[in-house]
Amino acid sequence: MSLAKSLIRLRGALPARLLATAIAVAGCDIYSVAAQTPIRFSLDWRIEGPSAPFLLAQKRGYFADEGLSVAIDTGSGSVEPINRVASRAYDMGFGDINAAIKFNDQNPSTPIKPVYMVYNKPAFAVIGRRSRGVFAPGDLEGKRLGAPITDASYAQWPIFVRTNGIEANTVSIDNVGFAVRVPMLASGRVDAITGFSLSAPFNVLASGVPADDITTLLMADYGVDLYGNAILVSPSFAEANPEAVKGFLRAFNRAIKDTAADPEPRWTT
Repeated sequence: MSLAKSLIRLRGALPARLLATAIAVAGCDIYSVAAQTPIRFSLDWRIEGPSAPFLLAQKRGYFADEGLSVAIDTGSGSVEPINRVASRAYDMGFGDINAAIKFNDQNPSTPIKPVYMVYNKPAFAVIGRRSRGVFAPGDLEGKRLGAPITDASYAQWPIFVRTNGIEANTVSIDNVGFAVRVPMLASGRVDAITGFSLSAPFNVLASGVPADDITTLLMADYGVDLYGNAILVSPSFAEANPEAVKGFLRAFNRAIKDTAADPEPRWTT
């Protein structure tokens, strides 16, 4: 039962003037909820640590405070949100700005707009195993690399190879799915994989590989000087809803400060 209807049922127990005021306030609240701007938002990956600020903004009502009703969906890679936003299936997303620039260059009639730079240092990485002889970039020569073809980290492989003088023709590359790259590294079927430093090493650890056997080669530490993920928006949505986009970014900014101040995974309010 709505709040307004509940108050009407109490009309005999409330003074008429107070009842009228209460119903008017309830009506305003109901209208406010109904008037919230819906936003369909795509993450780049599953629900993991990097998703925390978005989920925290949702949980603590920061989006609602800005008059927004945000639906957050998972993704299957930092390129997928680009396609989702470009097709207008989603209004906003969280994806790789380098892939977004490439997309806009190839699709000038359906561009997407980055509006908030989240990673000023990209999480692109090569994750290897010391027991397989992978300690530094040059050790990848003669090794087998597992890399999903649509992986944003693998997209930077040519830069990584060139800046580190790796003989690329000596590296065997297996085009593997996102779901099997970690198991393949854990089982020794490949010597290294591409992935995000924020999540892939922890997934390898969770698969049973000892921490001291895991090598994380952050590409940014080896000459790949790029930005990383950004919040993206459909230009048509931004043009029609500029205040909603600003409100989303304000809410996210509040949440990312909260996350940095208290990173422990124990939020309940």
